[in-house]
This record gives sequence, C-alpha cells and structure tokens, in this order.
Amino acid sequence: MNKSVEKKGYVLIGKIVGVHGMKGTNKFRSYAESLSVFNPGRSLLIRDSRSRQTSIEIIWVKPHTKTPLILFKGVIDRDQAEALIGAELFIPETELPELDEDIYYWFELIGLEVYTTEEEYLGRIASIMATGSNDVYVVSNKKKEVLIPALESVVVEINLEHKRMRVNLPEGLI
Repeated sequence: MNKSVEKKGYVLIGKIVGVHGMKGTNKFRSYAESLSVFNPGRSLLIRDSRSRQTSIEIIWVKPHTKTPLILFKGVIDRDQAEALIGAELFIPETELPELDEDIYYWFELIGLEVYTTEEEYLGRIASIMATGSNDVYVVSNKKKEVLIPALESVVVEINLEHKRMRVNLPEGLI
C-alpha cells in the first residue's frame, strides 16, 4: 500500500477507476497486496473527488482482468456507480493484518528520511515501486532522485519511531 490519508488512522487501500455493466458494479485499483482486505460486509471510508467522506459497505469483490470489480450496498445502477469514479477507499489502520517482524506496509515507509551508513542524507522515500524480484524505494531530495533496492544487504535499519532508514549502498548506485 502506497499512500495514507490525511485523516489520521486511516489507510488508502484503493481507488474507483470505472464502471462495469449496468447494475452498479465498479472497477477499482487496489493498493492492497491481496483482495482479502475487501471482504464482503466490510465497511470502508470512501472519499469522493470533492473530499466528502462517508461509509460504504461491500457486497462483493471479484477479480476481473486487470482491474477487480466491486459492488457496494445501495449502488444499484450505472449512474450511481459512475458517480463514484475517482473516489478513494480507506480502512482504519487498526484493521490491517498484523505483519511479521521486519515487514512493513508501504504507507509506513513513505516519507522516511534515508541516510547512508556514513550518515550522508539522501532524501525521503517519495514512493515505492514493485518489481519482479524486490521493491525499489524512490528516494528524492531537492537535487536528485535515487532508486534504492529493498534488499536486506542494502537496507541496514528501519526506525519508524524516528522516521529514518539507513542504507549501505552498493558502489556506483548514486
């Protein structure tokens, strides 16, 4: 998951990107690793393009080609589904599954200050890219952008309390 909401305690897990059919079904982009977070009966916080927020209940979710499909309670036709395009979907942070030690959600890492083992400031994690073999942290400051592989051999320490990451960069990376 790559973003967090300004409303403290909620995490962005998806965005409505289109409609499917005539019966109120939406297409959405999931920021979650698995669709299991979109369980039927779960209520989500939904924020529309005008920053209005409300709660909405999931009826069902189905994988579908590149974008999964979702049906919400009370959304019964295409017009209502079209009105949701662009809306963001959030869950309380407390409802996220607990992770193993030394495993982090992306939203926890975005914004961390990154330093080398020699205490050289590289910038902040601006975003994270998923690649086939490992994630890549996009670290930027006012002068440059550095792509850092999320590997145990590179990432020496993550300290969420102090919002810092220390890295041992392979030679020639910068």
